Amino acid sequence: MSDAVVMVNVGSPDAPTTAAVRRYLREFLSDPRVIDLPGWQRWLLVNLIILPTRPKKSAHAYQAVWREDGAPLIHFSKLQRDALAKRLGRPVHLAFGYGKPALPQVLRELHGARRITVLPMFPHYASATVGSVLEGVYRTLSAGPVVPAVKVVPPFWSSAGFLGAQAELVRTHAAEADHVVLSYHGLPERQVRAADAGCALNDECCARVPAGCYRAQCLATSRALAERLPGVTLSSSFQSRLGRDPWLKPSTESHVQALAKQGVQHLAVACPSFVADCLETLEEIGLRLKERFLAAGGKQFTLVPCVNDAPVFIDALALLVEAA
Repeated sequence: MSDAVVMVNVGSPDAPTTAAVRRYLREFLSDPRVIDLPGWQRWLLVNLIILPTRPKKSAHAYQAVWREDGAPLIHFSKLQRDALAKRLGRPVHLAFGYGKPALPQVLRELHGARRITVLPMFPHYASATVGSVLEGVYRTLSAGPVVPAVKVVPPFWSSAGFLGAQAELVRTHAAEADHVVLSYHGLPERQVRAADAGCALNDECCARVPAGCYRAQCLATSRALAERLPGVTLSSSFQSRLGRDPWLKPSTESHVQALAKQGVQHLAVACPSFVADCLETLEEIGLRLKERFLAAGGKQFTLVPCVNDAPVFIDALALLVEAA
């Protein structure tokens, strides 16, 4: 084997059970890039506060969206892998930061590769996602007797193919909506500030899109989509808050409830920071957020699918891999 391509996403539990979710959450939340607290504080938070209660709730959420062939994220990631392999004309290996197949295992199975191209499946850079993937790649490969050359596909939020695929999905699924919310995965404010020493965490600062600023990249994505969707009323928000620390605002839940009270009757929500439909899109947005919007006075709710294996998105990924 000379060259190898490795597609990496977060991962999912093995099953929608409390035990399986607990194992997954322990691995995921023990990553110091996910919960960036001193080790002893992270251990106490994960083992004494989160794990005693959250696995049961999360297992119930997974059960609501679990497919016959497993977790939605795994299902759509396999479709992406197969479509990209066909487009490139060579194998693509699928790995996950947490769960199976684990990134270290997949990398060790590529022993003998002269060059590995790593494709983190995250449009925007965050230490907890792209940063964690790259740390895992370098740590695993550096332990071997021969370290191959590593090429990394950078965050692709500005890729014309990614933006085009996302815009087309909004046009197709939200044509009749009064308002479209672009809901991005949230982060603690301290993680956003840590990525840029000059961060002021406001729209003026984020307009300059520093290389590592997650919020700036998300808002730039919203502006780029607005250019591609003339006549569509768009707004941005952040979802999936965990813990009591300040997170990026506005929160998707409070923003959507406010829109309902302001008279928005038909709301559509797209999730541009996710490239594959998963628990956070199908359950958190498609089920729970829909319920809250309707309870607040809204009449119709539409979840816009993620780009998944849309051909224009797969073509964009292929160009990014070939460029790397």
